[in-house]
Amino acid sequence: MQTILAPSSVKHPCFNKESSGTCGRVHLPVAPKCNIQCNYCNRKYDCVNESRPGVTSGVLKPFQALEYTRQVLDKEPRITVVGIAGPGDPMANPAETLETMRLIRREYPHMLFCLSSNGLAMPEYLDDLAELGVTHATVTLNTVDPAIGAQVYSWVRDGNVVYRGQAAAELILDRQLKAIAGLKARGLAVKVNTIVIPGVNDQPGTSGNILAVAKAACELGVDLMNLMPMHPNEGTPFGHLSEPTKAQIDQLRAEAGPLVPQMTHCRRCRADAVGLLCADRSGELGGVLAACGKLPPQAQNDRPYIAVASREGLLVNLHLGEAKRFHIWGLAEGGGFRMIEERQAPSAGCGPSRWEDLARLLGDCRAVLVSALGDAPRRILTERGVQPATCSGFIEDALALAFGEDGLARLETLKARNGGLGKSCCGTGDGC
Repeated sequence: MQTILAPSSVKHPCFNKESSGTCGRVHLPVAPKCNIQCNYCNRKYDCVNESRPGVTSGVLKPFQALEYTRQVLDKEPRITVVGIAGPGDPMANPAETLETMRLIRREYPHMLFCLSSNGLAMPEYLDDLAELGVTHATVTLNTVDPAIGAQVYSWVRDGNVVYRGQAAAELILDRQLKAIAGLKARGLAVKVNTIVIPGVNDQPGTSGNILAVAKAACELGVDLMNLMPMHPNEGTPFGHLSEPTKAQIDQLRAEAGPLVPQMTHCRRCRADAVGLLCADRSGELGGVLAACGKLPPQAQNDRPYIAVASREGLLVNLHLGEAKRFHIWGLAEGGGFRMIEERQAPSAGCGPSRWEDLARLLGDCRAVLVSALGDAPRRILTERGVQPATCSGFIEDALALAFGEDGLARLETLKARNGGLGKSCCGTGDGC
């Protein structure tokens, strides 16, 4: 099959082999949690001698990832792609992933942005990814047969519910197919990663074999397929299996190639990979990553303000749905705090879009202090980088904690000390 390369992929070293020696990538390890357990996976966070997905020397917060990106680009200007690939799953960590992308996109709008996911939670965030300018995505699709998937996945967690066996496999397959279709519908370049597991998903004549995956990928318009030999990891259910040989992978690629273009230069990148594919510098720059991981919250200068819901400007005493306006506070020169301005709240009655509008309104605020809020606005604001904190009492007491290290968590002490909260919020956006 002749590969027709999209213009956006010319400088992506994974999607374009010709650029892999001149264009690099940096993976930002901001997503530690995973929502599935694969029977070949054993994630280790500090394993400098291993190069495989799920491995990193550290985990960064979004503002730390921005500083790390700045320092990496100073040292390796050939980087053209910023990606998130774990060490867990990016969309199992939506708040961290979306906030990191927002920060990077604002400072480096020319960069290609890429993420790699198992696909389970991705459908919910397709519009967010497109809005943030993500250009490339990889979805792992190991089989299209739930009976085989039941052998691949130990469990799948969707929200607070854990699925096992064929129910788990059916759920994740449905989400993976929806994710791929949704990404393509929004104009992203999509790569499918398929882990070749000997005796499990590589058997000819089965409905879930590699060729069946390639056919499904072809029907969905996938741009590239990456057949990755399983790396046997000690302590996993598949740890006793032998790694597929190069000859076996080459044969599978030859069979799948007429359906989907094949990636042949994968390096099984770590979650903190950096540099060219052929000259990874994650070990060399590990000290930079570690140093950025120790940066205090005060380094978060891109969001210098805190919003407050208050009736009279003295107390935190309104729940989110009741607030008609928000007081915006910042640090004052010489110490203390100063009110910057008041901002009119979005109109009530618009459902979830009201909270999305509010997140944009408070785009330069690291937090919003309220007496109460519902689950829906909490989730939407958090995912967009505005951390809600429920408390009551004097505004300056709350700000003293909120601007300090781990201050938002400590605001719960104010809640207890000042005696209760207002009525709960139903989260519909109509002020109930």
